[in-house]
Amino acid sequence: MATASSKWKITDIPDQTGRTVVVTGANSGLGLATVEALAGAGAHVVLTARDVKRGEAAAATVPGSVEVRRLDLADLASVREFAAGWHGDLDVLINNAGVMNIPKPTLTKDGFEMQFGTNHLGHFALTNLLLPHITDRVVTVSSGAHKAPGSPRIHFDNRNLTGEYAPMKAYSQSKLANLLFTLELHRRLTEAGSPVCALAAHPGAAKSNLSRHSMQDSRVLMRVGSRLAQWLLAQETQAGALPTLYAAVEDLPGASYVGPDGFGEFRGAPTLVGRSKAASDPTTARRLWTVSEELTGTAFPEQALTARA
Repeated sequence: MATASSKWKITDIPDQTGRTVVVTGANSGLGLATVEALAGAGAHVVLTARDVKRGEAAAATVPGSVEVRRLDLADLASVREFAAGWHGDLDVLINNAGVMNIPKPTLTKDGFEMQFGTNHLGHFALTNLLLPHITDRVVTVSSGAHKAPGSPRIHFDNRNLTGEYAPMKAYSQSKLANLLFTLELHRRLTEAGSPVCALAAHPGAAKSNLSRHSMQDSRVLMRVGSRLAQWLLAQETQAGALPTLYAAVEDLPGASYVGPDGFGEFRGAPTLVGRSKAASDPTTARRLWTVSEELTGTAFPEQALTARA
């Protein structure tokens, strides 16, 4: 396993020849950088996008083995269609897609608050449906926003934040959910005797057109309120993808959380980082899992995984 002191970089990715990886929301930004790195290391990468034409345009810029499949995480019917169309083994699922700071309350096609529905519930359903095919690991991209000012929590009695919606409040809830999901997924995989590993990562501050990866995630920017600070502290897109890539290919403990090793976790080499107390609570993680199963109509495929183990 590489260490922070070795300043892990893209060229440290082991040969990925023969491996298949799915990266959600990968037609631009950090997702596309992740696809480029893994395809460049020899993996066959499936790039998912809501707009297939945009996805194909992005894939055309990537050397290596890349294909595009449609997936809209804000529509559970689309999630089920994608999963039903998957055949054969899948080495790594990277839950990268997401939305951030939607100005006004907006609902998914299934009636969920858009950020919670896309960032958490869509990936929750996708992961459960694909788990019988996954052989190595699930990496879910979270954010420093999970510990933003105001002590983010899961609003179990008002998940859509009706009457109390605020863009960052909703985003922080969804990113906290990503970490709780990873925690409980790891517990369930371990209990089922599965070799599959669940991990999480965050990009720090990256110069990406995906607004959810902006410095708005950080307490510092909220206090400084400076766009200049964002660009001074932010790292390039390829560097922002490093924590996700590190989590996708290195030998790490289950439920690990990877982020940059620099000041405030804004930038730097990937390393294991801490999470908030709320994101480490197994009781909340189990409750969220139960609620998510009810909302998505999907469940942990314990029988299939136990049989496979």
